[in-house]
Amino acid sequence: MTRLLHFIDSLSAWMGKAFAWCIVILTFSTCYEVFVRYVLNKPTVWAFDMSVQMYGALFMMAGAYALSQDAHVRGDVLYRLMSRRKQATIDLILYIIFLAPGALALIYYGFFFASDSWFYKEVSWSSPSRIQIYFFKTLIPISGVLILLQGIAESVRCVVCIKTGEWPERLHDVQETETMLMHEQEDLNALEAEK
Repeated sequence: MTRLLHFIDSLSAWMGKAFAWCIVILTFSTCYEVFVRYVLNKPTVWAFDMSVQMYGALFMMAGAYALSQDAHVRGDVLYRLMSRRKQATIDLILYIIFLAPGALALIYYGFFFASDSWFYKEVSWSSPSRIQIYFFKTLIPISGVLILLQGIAESVRCVVCIKTGEWPERLHDVQETETMLMHEQEDLNALEAEK
């Protein structure tokens, strides 16, 4: 079971890190646009569309990665004071009520958005450059599949935690200092509770 969970985690991490390069492209294209617009007085017609598409791709494809790293925003004020079993129960309920339907909607409706876009060879209507956008609409159902897979892995983690009282091990990556300190405090609290 752990190998399957780690495979899903690594798939989410790989996709998130691959699409993180969109921020580099976005940064360079924005800097280029600022330079040619304000220094050379020759603005581009493609920079705005490119920035929207790069940011959209980054945002869509990073969702599963953030979920795999337990990095999504939550109300930690009360949550962190609860036992691990209660945390897992709340998480499981929320995954079933909110995450699963949202991911299924991304897959179902995103498939039709993408297939229609490919059929018409859709281009951006907001720009005179008429940049093709059907490639990027394909990311909608793909991100839904990744989020659903990661949601299943997180639900399995919740079930294991409800049964054992311990969260299963997850693949670790770079974390914010606040998150690291919170996990250290949780571990200390668990050790004190065992005494």
